[in-house]
Amino acid sequence: MNDHSPEDEERTSRVAAGLAAAGIDAGIVTLPDSAATAALAAEALGVEVGAIANSLLFIADDAPLLVMTSGAHRVDTAALARRIGVHRIRRASADQVLEATGQRVGGVSPTGHPAPVRTIVDESLAGYDQLWAAGGTTHAVFPLTFDELVRLTGGAVYSVEGEATS
Repeated sequence: MNDHSPEDEERTSRVAAGLAAAGIDAGIVTLPDSAATAALAAEALGVEVGAIANSLLFIADDAPLLVMTSGAHRVDTAALARRIGVHRIRRASADQVLEATGQRVGGVSPTGHPAPVRTIVDESLAGYDQLWAAGGTTHAVFPLTFDELVRLTGGAVYSVEGEATS
């Protein structure tokens, strides 16, 4: 069942405002079932899981770091730490996610946060004509392009996967 709380309405409103401020004309779609994982979102939307721009919050040294990764990838935190010049990247707790983004795990959007969050965008997302990202709740999503995602987040584009081995 999809009950919309006033908190959820506020979260999606902040996301919509962030999209509008970035000049992105994307309507937020409310799904009847949860899209809290990339696999669930892809199934609900009828798209490849790789086209889901998963919002994952990490702590890089002592600061929040939002990683927008393809739903088909896992983030290699050690490799990414080397690439972006930090000592350590670790997964944020649910409380840290809520504090940094104002959104709950499973519904974290690339925008609509109380303050800007340093963001990395997975370069592999460029391989999809249309991406889907969370809209601030586990039932809300919106479409955008790779270029729009980079513009929306002000993110730096990097590979988030591990080093190739020979």
